[in-house]
Order: sequence, then structure tokens, then C-alpha cells
Amino acid sequence: MSTVAALAEPPEVGKLSGLQRAAALMLALGEEHGAPIWGLLSIEEVKELSACIAQLGRVPAPAIEYLLRVFSSEVSSMTTLHGSYDSAERLLTAVLSPERVKEIMEDIRGPSGRTMWDKLSNVSEAALAGYLKNEYPQTIAVIMHKLRSDHAARVLGELPPELATDVVMRMLRMDTVQKDVIQQVEQTLRGEFMSNLARAQRRDPHEAIAEMFNALDRSTEERMLAALDERSPESAERIRALMFTFEDLGRLLPAAVQVIVRNANKRELALALKGAPEEMKQLFFGVMSQRAAKLMRDDMAAMGPVRARDCEEAQVNLVRLAKALGDSGEILLVDPKAEEAMIY
Repeated sequence: MSTVAALAEPPEVGKLSGLQRAAALMLALGEEHGAPIWGLLSIEEVKELSACIAQLGRVPAPAIEYLLRVFSSEVSSMTTLHGSYDSAERLLTAVLSPERVKEIMEDIRGPSGRTMWDKLSNVSEAALAGYLKNEYPQTIAVIMHKLRSDHAARVLGELPPELATDVVMRMLRMDTVQKDVIQQVEQTLRGEFMSNLARAQRRDPHEAIAEMFNALDRSTEERMLAALDERSPESAERIRALMFTFEDLGRLLPAAVQVIVRNANKRELALALKGAPEEMKQLFFGVMSQRAAKLMRDDMAAMGPVRARDCEEAQVNLVRLAKALGDSGEILLVDPKAEEAMIY
């Protein structure tokens, strides 16, 4: 019996759908060996397979070895393959024309929809308004004219009032828009806005997990990170570097801490500080007036014994508040990845 025939199906393969198995195989074959196969597929099959590659993630080596079979000796040296947008685009670029690659990757990356205007109507109104506010009012009017009315209304509400009024006036005076104008606007949107949006939507999974871990209670967070330390120490270290924790609040500028205090729920702030180190307490009390600091201390003392879990939950909520204020530009956050770097 040959080695290939005797090879049992690994458990990892049983978890893969038929499409996922095909995606893993094409990813393993790479550009040279996969090119003839890609050339025989229809455009819809290429899109479907490319989308699966882009979302495939980690494929264990035993599964790769099984799927490739005759190349098992070559593949067994690999630890993993990782399907991503970049790997899908790289494979397609080697076997398809740039126009077809652009069309396929736009469908994979961009918001769902058959036409540019369908896609645009699935973009959040805040993101779209943020882009449009830098355009000429006439251009905005053309775009608003092509959007779904409900979505156009929400985008209009996000624009500065004077600009929104100007856009409405131009829409009122607008005759039938020439086809070449629509095509030019569509080309600009596809080349600038949609491509930038697609790049912005490509996230490192470590960032998403770091955000998720930030929302966990302390004991669960520590347990998960300890488990990752055993199975993937590099990933655990990277996630720790990306996390913004309660301890990181102690490295904020006093002015930023003052804004947090001003925006925080006072009982929740007292609960968070009750379980904090003394240095953290002094930082927060230091940005308060003497009277406010005394009232906060009195509130903390009046609480009596509290559950550690309640303190940790309040601290997580305080971190969320700090990140929201940082995202809105109201405070500066110290980047936990670099002690001296400052980010908004």
C-alpha cells in the first residue's frame, strides 16, 4: 500500500467545507502550479474561491499534507499556511489581468452590492460624509442623487449644515446628469474612496482580539493570555502589546485624566479606583479639586467591602471611556506599544 493511500484524513480536514478544501489546496499550490487551474475557472468561480481564500485563516500542516498528498514530503515542513486578502490578490495577479484582479478584489473587500452605487449605499453615513465634505458641492449633489433616498438623508445629516444646504440647492437645480459625468464620479469613488475604505477594513486579527480581551474581566483575560502563551507565545506577546489596559491609564497626561474624570460616571469611577493601586488613585485625585477628591474618597469608604469582579468591570468601563475619548480626539492616549509615542 502506498504512503498516499495509507494516509488517514486528519480531524482538521473534516472541519473544512468542500470550498475551503479547494481554497487551501489552491493556496498551497501557489502561483506556478495553480495558474493552469485558475485559468480554467469562470469569473464567478474565481470570485467565490478568492473570497474563501481571503477568509481562510490558519490551515494546519496535517490538513495541507493530506490535501496535497503527492506533495506531502514538500509540504510537511510547513507549520501553517495563512489565507488572507494579500495572498488571494497575489495569486490572482499572477494568473489574471489587472482589470479582473481589481474587479474581484473589490467585490471581496468592499461593502456588498452589485454596482458602485449599491456598494456606496452600504457604507456608513459617517464614513461617506467624512469623505464627501472635502468634495465640491456639485460632485456631492451628483452622488447624493444616485444614492438610496434613506441613505442619502442620513449622509446629508452628517454633513456640515452650510454644505448640506448648498448640496440640496444644487440637487434642486440639477437637470439630467450626463452619463460621462456619472462615469467620472464613479471612477473617482472607486479609485480613491472605495479602495481606501477596503484597506481600512483589513485588520490584523491580533488587533480585534486585543480589543475583545480589553472587554474581558481580569481573571478571564489572564487565563486566556496564559493559554495563548503555551500555544502561541508570539501571538500572546503581540496581543499584550496592542491591548490598552487599566494600568495604561496611569501613563496618561494629567490633562487627559481630567477629561476622563469629567466624563465618567462618578460611582463607577469610585468603584474603579477602589480596586486601583495607590499611585493610580493619587493620579486621579490630583486632577480633581480638593473638595471633589474628598467626596470621592468618602464615596469609596462608604462602599465598604466590594467584590473584586465589580471593581474590574468598572475599570474595564473606564478604559472604554478613555479609548472613546481618544478616538474622538478629545484626549491624547499614550501608545502602550511605545512609551514615548503619542497617538490620538
